[in-house]
Order: sequence, then structure tokens, then C-alpha cells
Amino acid sequence: MKKAFIALCLAGMAICSVPAVLAQTLSTQKVPLDPNVKMGRLKNGITYYIKKNTEPKNRAELRLAVKAGSVLETDAQQGLAHFMEHMNFNGTTNFPKNELVNFLQKTGVRFGADLNAYTGFDETVYMLPIPTDSAGLLDKGIQVLEDWAHGALLDPSEINKERGVVLEESRMGRGAQQRMRDKFFKVILNNSRYAERLPIGKDSILKSFKPETISSFYKDWYRPDLMAVIAVGDFDVAKVEATIAQKFGSIKPPVNPKKRTKYEIPLDGLTRVAIVTDPEYPQHAIQVIYKQPNNKEKTLQDVRNNFGQELYNAMMGQRMQELTQKADPPFLYGGSEYGDFLGNLDSYTSVAVAKDAGSMKTALTAVLEENARVQKFGFTQPELDRAKKDFFNSIEQYYKERDKTRSSTLVQEYLEHFLHEKPYMSAEAYYEFVKKHLDGVTLAEVNGLAKKYITDKNRAVVVMGPEKSKDALPTEAEIKKLLTEAGKDVTAYVDDAVDSPLLSTEPKAGKVTSEKKLEKLGVTELTLSNGVKVLLKPTDFKNDEILIKATAKGGYSLFPDERETGIFSSYLIQSGGVGPYSQTQLQKFLAGKTANAGPYLSELTEGIGGNASPKDLETTLQLIYAYFTEPRKDENVVKGILVNQKAYLENQQKTLTPEKVYSDSLNAILTSNNPKRRPLRPESVDKVSLDRAVEIYKNRFSDASDFVFTIVGAFKPEEIKPLLEKYLGALPSTDRDDTFKHANIFPPKGKIEKTIYKGLEPKSRVTLISSGEYEYSPENNIQIEALQEVLQIKLIEALREEESGVYGVGVSESTDKFPTGHYRFSVGFGCAPENVDKLVARTKEEIAKIKEKGADPKDIEKFVAETQRKTETALKTNNFWLDYLDDNTFLGDDLEEVLQQDKLLKSITVASTKAAAQKYFNDDNFIKVVLMPEKK
Repeated sequence: MKKAFIALCLAGMAICSVPAVLAQTLSTQKVPLDPNVKMGRLKNGITYYIKKNTEPKNRAELRLAVKAGSVLETDAQQGLAHFMEHMNFNGTTNFPKNELVNFLQKTGVRFGADLNAYTGFDETVYMLPIPTDSAGLLDKGIQVLEDWAHGALLDPSEINKERGVVLEESRMGRGAQQRMRDKFFKVILNNSRYAERLPIGKDSILKSFKPETISSFYKDWYRPDLMAVIAVGDFDVAKVEATIAQKFGSIKPPVNPKKRTKYEIPLDGLTRVAIVTDPEYPQHAIQVIYKQPNNKEKTLQDVRNNFGQELYNAMMGQRMQELTQKADPPFLYGGSEYGDFLGNLDSYTSVAVAKDAGSMKTALTAVLEENARVQKFGFTQPELDRAKKDFFNSIEQYYKERDKTRSSTLVQEYLEHFLHEKPYMSAEAYYEFVKKHLDGVTLAEVNGLAKKYITDKNRAVVVMGPEKSKDALPTEAEIKKLLTEAGKDVTAYVDDAVDSPLLSTEPKAGKVTSEKKLEKLGVTELTLSNGVKVLLKPTDFKNDEILIKATAKGGYSLFPDERETGIFSSYLIQSGGVGPYSQTQLQKFLAGKTANAGPYLSELTEGIGGNASPKDLETTLQLIYAYFTEPRKDENVVKGILVNQKAYLENQQKTLTPEKVYSDSLNAILTSNNPKRRPLRPESVDKVSLDRAVEIYKNRFSDASDFVFTIVGAFKPEEIKPLLEKYLGALPSTDRDDTFKHANIFPPKGKIEKTIYKGLEPKSRVTLISSGEYEYSPENNIQIEALQEVLQIKLIEALREEESGVYGVGVSESTDKFPTGHYRFSVGFGCAPENVDKLVARTKEEIAKIKEKGADPKDIEKFVAETQRKTETALKTNNFWLDYLDDNTFLGDDLEEVLQQDKLLKSITVASTKAAAQKYFNDDNFIKVVLMPEKK
């Protein structure tokens, strides 16, 4: 449900498009909240929401929401709402210094990935997932929330240490986007308070504010009447409610609370234009923002009116997508959509990304014309019918999965209710409401929205481009003229929907020739008469989801001299549609169905992926069969795709961003500048041949005998066997013996150091890589995974908490089995240029400690807990099993490997991490690449 209100009448008539009696009835009824949510308010003013939910089991999602963000800061506090969020992780009453992170990591909660927070203009939200299957952990989690609410210690020494971290976060956000945003924000926000209070604040204040200044913010705004505690998970609701009352009830409200001003963005009726450029911005983009007063969903009529907004956005999105299917598309990307804006406003926003400066007016005109076309002629009844089918299908799916909805999804609904007054209906109530009222949404009603959304009042236009294109960008006068004149000559939309069978001929079904049970995994392996293998993993994780993935060896590695065409081949085929349907016609044909499938061709593999609801499984299998047997090429669509791709790459080449130069340089070093690993360039597109792409695609999909299909989800093997025999068993088979031709490109041996000078901002990036040969095995894999995590923990402690030199640091590892074993360790972080040498030295120091003494036993404990918790949850998801079975089959690994994890984890010791560090942190094969700002 989104915010919108429809009070529209048919053009030129005084007859309301919503039946008056219905509107009057619904407008008097408040939106019913989910009765299964225990909502209340303590005497001191704290609001709470509690709901029992068992997805995932033995877990809870906790939130502390505070209606206080950067918009409430005084001039001297700019950035301190966000700084306060940081300080709540740096010492509270019950968790001094860094004990909070340390404690939670031992329970399997990862800092950053799980434990996190964010600060916005109007709110600050703390997020804590916590296990509930260990005694006292849930209570401890609620204790953490209480500490955040009023127990921050705000130790001056900790504040001073955190200054560097927050300044590094600020540094990370610098660049072309930030510089342009600073120029246009006041324009689109009408010089309101919001334009002056970006959450990151001002570096000058972050460096020098006094502890009492942040204490004042904490005291003024972290108070009971502005707070909510939210708990959703696998627990006893009554016990949680009692714990919340006991821990939060003693917080005393302030005697004379400071007024919580509700700041607004004024609407002045004007059209404001901002034209901004930057030397490091590589695209040419225009946004037109039609600002509207925000409408709350207070009554059922508001909910009913929102259907129109959903349908309008869906139909407009379909039309915009169709424009990209032309031989010469008017833009790289275009779209128009109604939704939330900021503060007290919603907006209808139209966006166009042009191919170059010279085509910006063309791109903007195309978007404006589509808006005008809807204003003038409206949508068509078939478009509305399809949009209704899709909308109802999505709501029906949500309803079917109501007992399988994850706690992290539900907790967001209650956050939105507290922070933004958005209602939360139960899945059952909303489904029944949609079923009853969706059909009543008329074409006239939805068409009338265009006149409400698109007006000549309260508009803001933002034009963004590279500095070198400044003189070629449209002027303010030209933009205003387009806004007035675009669309005068538009004609009505012509719907190209067709209604033909997806398959031209009935498949000749095959048979299951063998069946094997993998009892420990709950997997059935079928072999079909054409050689196709199928791994079936029925689950009860979702009620309405079936996932499919098929993989075979080969890929475009078998066409080494046609890399560019190989890369694009499956995408070009899929963009052409399938059988009798173009891509846009196919989307229309699938309206109301949960049925999707699409092919892919990678370097080493070809395959197909799809998903379906149980009721639409046959349609998805038909699509898979069609992509094997009736691929379709569309020359006009492909021409448009390649034109756009070349324009995009040309923009990148013309305006090389620091990030692009750095990543390309790093890639060149890691691959020894091998042509088979070079990034695509504009001239790469010229080498792509559609006819040859079709030949390569047909070559790889002409033989399904070496394909292994993995199917996971809500089905019974015996019930779907006939469908598998009919469609998968009928796939073409030549029984060829296929494999891939691995390029064998890995990081070079030896020591390499390179510094790249690019960028206007005083910020650097560092990447340190160790690599070498590797004996691929489950035993070694778990050791290298442990080494990655313990080093990550240590570097966060050292570089962030102790040196205050980074906002974040990433440690990653990768291993390859083919063609021979290789491993790669990578450490990456951003920092101030003057701190590069110091932080690289400290990184090497931490690595040397592990090589000398092994990992800290506490860090090993954290790794084991995190891995166990992560796996425990993953094992209850369809996506995990789909990828796990597919990957292990491709690699030839033991499918039962996941069942050995506890045994493998026990092999992680101080001694094993020491041995692994000495083996894998290879000083002989070491690469160091640094990005520094341009020398002045």
C-alpha cells in the first residue's frame, strides 16, 4: 500500500468516477490494523509493537525507532544526529566501550551485515536481529535497545576516537553525485530546512564539536514520547511485552520537553530549474519532479484509491519499457512514477538518461510525450485488465505466503506506521479487500490520475551532465518550452498484444528412465530419456514458490575469438522474445501469472533460470522448452540495445571517473591485461553480430543431454513428473560430450605495487591481494573462510576502532577448482590520502600477528557462531538450496558436504588458523594498488 488520494472526476463531466455510495461508506471507515500485532503505549509515552512470527524459527527482529533525525539539529549540531547513532555502539550503561559488538558477534550477529542503524532527516532507527533459542539472549537484546534509548555513555575519549570514523564515512560520500546534489538540493527542496540538514552534516562541526553539544541532542530528542520498540519473532508475546514494560517503563519523560517541530517543504507553485555539471559525472540525465501534498492512508477509501496509483505506475512502466525496444531508442533509460518524496510531500517523477548531450532534449521529450499521451488519450482497457491481473496476482501470492513472511519484512511495516503513519492491515484483510474492490477501479478513474499528477505547478527540473558538455546542455528556457509544448502532436497508444499458443507444436514427451533418492538431503535425482538430469528438492519454506535453475558446461569459452558476441548472445535472444511473442508481447501474455524463465550464457556455462507458483509451473516449463526450441531474434530491438550499450560505454570513456579508472587498472593487473578479461569498450559493441549470436546460442542449446535442472520449492515430485517428462524430457538431445575451455587467467606471481592518481576529492582507496595455488577441498575451504572472517574482525578493530582511519574495511576470499586450484585474498578500504601508508602498515601488522600466533580464540568463537547461525537460517530457504545444489553439481563436489559443516567447524583452531595464515598470506605473490587524488 502506498500513499495516494484520488478525488477525480471524468474530464468535462461532474460525475465522480468512484461510485459515490461506495466512496462515502469507505471514507468513514478507518483502516483496520492487524489484530495479531500487540500494540501499546507505556505510561511514559513509549510505543511498542510485538508480533509472534516463526520465519525464521528461533530468531527475532528488534528495532528501536526514534522520531529524531538531522532536521532537528541546531546550527551547531549539524551531523550529530548521525554521530549519536555511532556513539550508541561505543559504550552504553550495560555494554561499555566496544562490548556490545563483541557480545553480539559471539551470538552469531554480524556487525554491519546484521547489527546496524541508520539516520535520516526525520528519524533514527536501530536494527538488531537476535537468536531466541539460547536462554536470556532475547532479554539481552531488549536490554541493548534500552541502552540505546537512554544509556549512551558519550565518553569524551570515545567521541574523539569516533570522529575519524564518521569523517571517513563523510569522505566516502564525496564525489560528483555529492557535489551536484549540493547544488540542486535547495532548488528541489524549495530552500526548506531539509536542504540545510543533510544527515552526514558538516566536517567542520564533526571535527570540533564539544561533547556537551551531542549530549544536548541526545537529551532533547531521545525521549519516550518520540520512541518505539518493535519486536517480531519466534517468542512468547506476553513475556516480551512484560520485558519491554520492565526495561523501558522506568525511563522518565522530560519535565519540559523541547517542541518537536514538524518541518515542511513549502509549495510555491513555481517551476524551478537546476542545471548542474561536474568533471567526474559520466552521464546526461534529467529529472522532472511534480511535487504533491502527501496523502495519508487513514480510511479504507484511501486504501482503495491507492489501487489506481499502483495500476497507473505499472502501466506507465510498461509503456516506458516499450520505448527501449525501438531500433533507435530515445533514451538509455526513461521512467515516470508516483510515490513518496520527502517530508510532507509525494511526487510524480519523470526521469530520462540520454545517450549524450545532444540527445538530452530528445530523451526528455520522449518521457514528456508519454506523460502527455496518457493525459490526452488515457490507457486502454486491455492495459488496465493486465495491470489488474498482475496486481491481484502479487497480492494473492503475499496472502498465500502470509505464514511464511519473514520477520524482517513485518517489522518494516510497524516502523512505517510509527514513523510515517502508514497503516498495516493483516494479509488476510488486505487480500479480501483487494478481491472485493479491485474490479471496481475504472479506466476513467486511473486515466484521471494523469491530470492530477502532471501539472504546471510545483515542478522542479534537474539537469545533470559532464562539465565538458556544459555548453551543449539544454538551457532553462529550452526546458520550460519543452514542458509547455511536448506532447502536442502525440497520437493514441496502439496495443500490440497477441493471443497465440506459446508453443507452435506440442512437445513429444520423454520418460523418466532412472530415479535415485538422496535421503539425507531430501533430494530425488531423475534421469530422463534424453539424458537430462533433474534434482528435485521439495520444501515447505514457501507456500507458493518453485525455483528452477539449469546448468551445462561450455559457455562462450568454446568461441574464444568471438568473446563480444558470446557475452551478448543470450541477452540478445531473450530481448527478442520467444516463439510468436516479442519481449513486450510476452510480458503481456504472462499478465496475472507467476511464471518466468530466461536463458544465460556465461564464459564456462550455459543455462536457464526461472520461477513459478505451483499453479503456473506448466507455463514456466513451456517457456523453458520454447527458449531451447523456438528462440526468436528481433533485429530492431537488438539494434536499439547495441546503440544504447555503445552510447553508455562511450560516456564512460569520455568522462573517466576515479572509480572506473581504479577498477579497470586493478583488473588489468590481476589479469595481466589479458584481452579475454578486458572491460567492454565502445568498439567491443561493433564486433557483436546478431546472426552469429543466434548461431552460438543455438549451438549451446541444441543439446540438453548434459543439462542438470535443479527444482526447489512447493511441489510433490510424483505430481510434477508428468510435466517434467512432457517438457524437459522433450528437449533436443544429441548426446555430445561437452566441457568448457578455461582461460586459466589468475593473478600474476610476484610483487606488484601501483599507485593511480585520479580524482578531485581528497580520498584514497587501497586494495591488497595475496594469491597462489590451492588444493581445493572442504577442509581447506573452511580454513580459508575462517581466516577471512578473523582477519575482518581484527581489521575492523584495528583500522576503524583503534586508528579511527576508515569507516569500513572489507576482507574477501575466493577459491577456484578449475582448471587447477587457486585462491585469492583481498583487503580493501577507503581512507584519507595521508593515512594510506599508516593503515597499510597496520594491516600487514595484523596479518603478521595471525601468521605468528594464530587467530584470537574469541574471534574463532565468533566465526563459528556466525557461520552456524547463517547456515541454520540459509538451510530454510529455497534460494540457498537452488544455488548450493547447482554449484556443487557443476563443481563435482559432494552434495552432502553441507551436512558436514559442524565437523568442519570443529577443525578451526588457533593452530589451524596460524598454519592457514602462513600458507595463504603469501608475501611472494602480493599486489598493492592505491588510488590517490590527482596531483595539483
